Amino acid sequence: MTTTLSIRRPDDWHLHLRDGAILSAVLPETARHFARAIIMPNLDPPILTGEQAVAYRERIRAALAKGSDFEPLMTLYLTENTDPNEVARAKRNGEIFALKLYPANATTNSASGVRDFSKIDAVLETMSEAGIPLCVHGEVTDDDVDIFDREAVFIDRVLDPIRRRHPELKVTLEHITTQTAVDYVNAATTKLAASITVHHLVINRNDLLASGIRPHYYCLPIAKREEHRLALRKAATAGASKFFLGTDSAPHFDDGKEHPCGCAGCFTATNALAILAQVFEQEDALDKLEFFTSRNGPSFYGLSPNQERITLTRADAVAYPRKIDTQEGQITVFNPNMPLYWHID
Repeated sequence: MTTTLSIRRPDDWHLHLRDGAILSAVLPETARHFARAIIMPNLDPPILTGEQAVAYRERIRAALAKGSDFEPLMTLYLTENTDPNEVARAKRNGEIFALKLYPANATTNSASGVRDFSKIDAVLETMSEAGIPLCVHGEVTDDDVDIFDREAVFIDRVLDPIRRRHPELKVTLEHITTQTAVDYVNAATTKLAASITVHHLVINRNDLLASGIRPHYYCLPIAKREEHRLALRKAATAGASKFFLGTDSAPHFDDGKEHPCGCAGCFTATNALAILAQVFEQEDALDKLEFFTSRNGPSFYGLSPNQERITLTRADAVAYPRKIDTQEGQITVFNPNMPLYWHID
């Protein structure tokens, strides 16, 4: 049995840091192990301009521990009113890395998202020409579409038409949850990839609902059937270049999660790598862990992999804090409901 594993320092290609007290509390949980992360722009109000992205980046850097080399990669929140000229300018000046597409009301702070996807074609064309990636929350929000079908319907109704109209656009279908998404990405060209979260490799919809509602397992896209979880595990652990880690670690205060209308999101930053090592060990695929965490993402985004390495050691069960304390309340750390044996040096 492997007891020590050395991998290149990983990156997180989908991360929520929020702002203010939450930012200061949760940032160390990511910066401890990850070198870079794509930062989601769905603040309240959202990040809409390059100037706002730069200001947010400076707040993140100010919250880092002295000597930290963590690099936040900033995004703009794509709306029907986004100015293509502003997008091109912000990219040219190094203010942004990507744009994020939220269908309106798909998840937390997405009320300003897109309803009419034809209205963003000019921006998407500019992004194609400038080589700016599009990060996509892949769900429709139509009332007549079952919540467990929203990802598959989005691929058919929205994503595939967008990609046909803009074949040179580089797209990441984020936090995929279904066999349908795995198959679609596998069948696509080099311009499409997918991120997979930690929690979707661990839980299915029974874990969320079968023995009472567990609010800290509630996320969007929602966890699906076991067959879909197994499809994600197969995709993540195969080493295939189209799939990489995007934790979608999403902190919420407990009083917002444990509420009659609770917030969507799982906070996994604290124990993400230990959980992943456990999952890859279970799948007899520890030799593929570095591809998923550290190689495939940089390759897709045209970046060099990190040269620094981290060491994972298998030993006695490791304990992680159940809560992260902030000045405004507590945040519950995701519980994988299994012992974790991998320590990260």
